[in-house]
Amino acid sequence: MLEYNDLILAFQELKLNDKAVIAHASLRAFGQVAGGADSMVTALMYTMGAVIMPTHTYKTMVTPASGPANNAVNYSRAQQWNRLAEPFDPNMPADVMMGLIPEHLRQRPQAKRSMHPILSFAGVNAAKTLQTQTLENPFAPLMEVANADGWVALLGVDHTVNTAIHLAEKLAKRKQFTRWALTESGTVTCPGFPGCSAGFEALEPTLRPHTITIQTGSATIRAMPIRMVIVKTLDAIKKDPLALLCDRADCERCAAVREGLKG
Repeated sequence: MLEYNDLILAFQELKLNDKAVIAHASLRAFGQVAGGADSMVTALMYTMGAVIMPTHTYKTMVTPASGPANNAVNYSRAQQWNRLAEPFDPNMPADVMMGLIPEHLRQRPQAKRSMHPILSFAGVNAAKTLQTQTLENPFAPLMEVANADGWVALLGVDHTVNTAIHLAEKLAKRKQFTRWALTESGTVTCPGFPGCSAGFEALEPTLRPHTITIQTGSATIRAMPIRMVIVKTLDAIKKDPLALLCDRADCERCAAVREGLKG
């Protein structure tokens, strides 16, 4: 079993005590951890200058009867799910797809949360960074972290959850999507929704020379400067406009990107 001090020692090896960090984590990947997600969050807060994690809330999403073309949405089929949508609330738990650790971070008294009804982030020592997020620019906080020479930390996960790559895709002018969310004041339009991330691990070899890698328990921890993630993603898409797209035949978002490139 990993103890709290084991986590502290591992995270200190990253030397991010004065850096803003976008962290993505899987508690399960670490095996047994004394104190569970709370120990992980405390260790992150103790060893990093600022910690930000995605606390996205997909249960708020609704779909209109019609909308933009080539938007990776089957408008008629999606109608059946609208009745399950819930209006966004700042205290709404992060989606289970985010894992336990972001939700435990969100619940900390010191934590602040951005107000995007689908793509929110929560963080500690990051209030001003989180305030930069808008409906039109959901990944603005990541750009703020990049401008502050911040880092990405992948804790037991790979690049398929690395939101910094989504930011780089937008900077590369790759097709973004429109989604809609239910709020207490009604439905709002949310442009800038990202594409599929299933192909992002293809970037790993390029980022490996710039990555600090540590093994802790059964988990691999990887950390890298967020600017390097952006640069290498931009380079990959410039070299090949289809780079990092997945090869699943049923992926609507990657198919929409390919269709857009034909035009």
